[in-house]
Amino acid sequence: MENYKEVNQEEEKAIIEKAKKDPEQFGILYNRYYKPVYIFIHKRTNDKECSADIASHVFLKALTNLKNYIHQGFPFSSWLYKIALNEVNEYYRKKNKRRVVSIEITGLERLTDALIEGESDLELNEKRFHLSEALKQLDALEIQLIELRFFEEKSFKEVGYILNITENNAKVKTYRLLDKIKAAVLLNYR
Repeated sequence: MENYKEVNQEEEKAIIEKAKKDPEQFGILYNRYYKPVYIFIHKRTNDKECSADIASHVFLKALTNLKNYIHQGFPFSSWLYKIALNEVNEYYRKKNKRRVVSIEITGLERLTDALIEGESDLELNEKRFHLSEALKQLDALEIQLIELRFFEEKSFKEVGYILNITENNAKVKTYRLLDKIKAAVLLNYR
C-alpha cells in the first residue's frame, strides 16, 4: 500500500485546490487514495463487488462535494473515510444486514495491549478469544471507535472528525468502551 499517511499536506492542499477548479485533477487524489479507501470499506463488508461499488460512490460523492471540502488539519483521506463510513452504514441500513467486523491480528494485538497486561501466552490467547467474543456484543458506534482507533490507528482527533464527535468525546467514549470490554473479558475468563 502506498504511504498515504506520509503525504505532504501542503502539496495535498494544492492538489485539492486545483481539483476544485478542474475536476480532471481529482484523478491524482483518486489514484492516491482509491486502494486504501477500498481496503477500509472491504474490511467492513468482506465483499469485493460490494466494496468496489461503495468505493465508487465514495469517490463520486467526494468529487461532487469537493467544492465544499475545507482542510481541517487532517489528511484528505480522513474526509474520504468519513464519506466511506457513511456509505457503509447506509449500505447496511438499506440491506438490513448485520455489519461485518474484520479482526486483523495486528489490530487485535494493539487492542489486547491496551487492555491486558503481562500474561503467559496461554492466558493471552484465551483472553484474546474472549476479547473477540466481547467485540461481537458491541453496537455499531462502539465497533467504529475500536476499528478506527486500534485497527486503523487513527488519533483521537481524527476519530472524532470521522465520527462527527469531538476529540474529547472520542477519548472518553473509547476509554469507557475499553473498560467495558475489559470487564467482559475478565468476566468470561474466570
